[in-house]
Amino acid sequence: MAESKPELICALQTTAQRLAEGAKYEWGHMGRCNCGHLVQTITGMSDYEIVKSIDFQLDEWTEHAQDYCEQTGHKVEDLFTTLANVGFSRDDVIHLENLSDTRVLDHLPRERRYLRRNCAEDAVLYMQTLAALLEEESVGVER
Repeated sequence: MAESKPELICALQTTAQRLAEGAKYEWGHMGRCNCGHLVQTITGMSDYEIVKSIDFQLDEWTEHAQDYCEQTGHKVEDLFTTLANVGFSRDDVIHLENLSDTRVLDHLPRERRYLRRNCAEDAVLYMQTLAALLEEESVGVER
């Protein structure tokens, strides 16, 4: 699971809030999907700038994460490096896109554990829960 870094926790909370307030959401768009919105928060890039930065290679984040290998020279590498710098791994990217990390899901109310990956409301719940878990971990580390 993601590392308990303050910058990541804040980015998850900010992203969840922006989505909850009605930010343009489109699961099939690399800049407007679950991970795309987190990348917007972390980098300050717009949805268009994210897609442009990788030469409009519109694969899903999951596909990029599965194919990702450091130092390949692919433009998406910069985005994965930025995510890694705040404690978010390629596996975390896959889980965020699919809302599938069991540690996060286990902390949801039983009736909300089956999240839809293409639903902004479910993405908000997932990010809020992940941020809360990471906050709990960081408090435990400080003790």
